[in-house]
Amino acid sequence: MTQTAIPFHFFRGGTSRGPYFRREDLPEDRETLARVLVSVLGSGQALNIDGIGGGAAVTTKVAMLSLSETTDCDIDYFFAQVSVEDGKVDFKPTCGNILSGVGPAAVEMGLIAPQGDVTRVRIRSVNTGAKVEAVLRTPGGQVEYAGEAAIDGVPGTAAPIYLNFMDVVGSATGALLPTGNLRDVIDGIEVTCMDVAMPVVVARAADFGLTGCETAEELDANSGFYARMEPIRLEAGRRMGMGDVSGSVTPKFALLAPPQRGGTVTARYFMPWKCHPTMAVTGAQCLASCVLTPGTVAEGLFTPPQGVPALVLIEHPGGAIDVTVDYETGKDGFTLKSAGLLRTARLLARGEVFVPATVWKGL
Repeated sequence: MTQTAIPFHFFRGGTSRGPYFRREDLPEDRETLARVLVSVLGSGQALNIDGIGGGAAVTTKVAMLSLSETTDCDIDYFFAQVSVEDGKVDFKPTCGNILSGVGPAAVEMGLIAPQGDVTRVRIRSVNTGAKVEAVLRTPGGQVEYAGEAAIDGVPGTAAPIYLNFMDVVGSATGALLPTGNLRDVIDGIEVTCMDVAMPVVVARAADFGLTGCETAEELDANSGFYARMEPIRLEAGRRMGMGDVSGSVTPKFALLAPPQRGGTVTARYFMPWKCHPTMAVTGAQCLASCVLTPGTVAEGLFTPPQGVPALVLIEHPGGAIDVTVDYETGKDGFTLKSAGLLRTARLLARGEVFVPATVWKGL
């Protein structure tokens, strides 16, 4: 046999897309696994023409599922970010949009049984240790995909999937503020380095001579911005205790500006070498936490949300995303209890995807 067949489900999860696998159907060792995923997605060419990637960072993502190794969760979710063009795989971060499809995928794969009209799936992120409860509709024991929920960045409507994130503070670094400071100055730019669901370096758009309302395409064409941003991100990663991050997609980078369309704040989120066309779910949690923490670079850009839980509406290039944050502020500063978001997902295809036997001969 010249090719190896691997069973898979292909989902849109939130505003991202990619293959979902059972972990047991893939090689155990990371080096071989990375080669397989590069081949599956077609990384190494801008259009991913020899794989099922979509030629963008939001369409070269992978979810690998298994029964959880912990007693307080049902499913372990292992994420991989495959690069579009350079044949690399990053196993460090997680992805909240792809996580939107984990509950439905777990049911479709037979890893968890439907619980009635509504199924709750307790998910552990293998990459970060975060725990998330996904609530999805399963009338008649089948995942329901049609519905009335709309999310910016996805056409039409679909069945809602509610995600409740817990234990996400210090997901990668072990601390809300990994540098120990509410603000740091790097190369003359004030930044807040925060780790909630995803480590993010947050700055004000105006400090880069930007409005913060630029389109993703305009920002990606601005080579001067990236040339200024990347050294700051690298130094921030070092200060956050993450070591040399030059080859890693974390920490991410984000710009904040005053709201323009009635939201809480305007944001542009970088992955980190391209601007996200909408907003990452994990990034939204971190930015919402930054907004709610007194003394960060977000202070003064907006009117603070009232009440707890607080609804933080983040404007992004494709519309807006809302995060409901349950938190406390006191002598110990900002304490996040949980962050909730509404997402949607849809099963697009299922079957077998093939990789050359020279890449992997199979189990």
